[in-house]
Amino acid sequence: MREETSFATVQRIIRQVLGDAFGAGVEITLETSFWRDLEIESIELVTLGEALQLEYGEAVDFVTWLSGQDLTAMTELKVGDLVRFIDEAVGQGG
Repeated sequence: MREETSFATVQRIIRQVLGDAFGAGVEITLETSFWRDLEIESIELVTLGEALQLEYGEAVDFVTWLSGQDLTAMTELKVGDLVRFIDEAVGQGG
């Protein structure tokens, strides 16, 4: 149940971060790739990280988590990976 809630929140935040440049009709799934499918840029990742911290607090330190990933994991990062990270971080933090 928590994953579904986190997933809905992540979808909403991604759409906010990408704004009008991102098609409203594009489906975001757990398998959606940040780079291949969403073509997210580094500045958008920073904005995403800030929005996640506003939503979840200090427990969800996206930038630190992302910087700990190896290059392959970063380039293959999917929405589901982020949702799992959030669920683990929030579960440990509270």
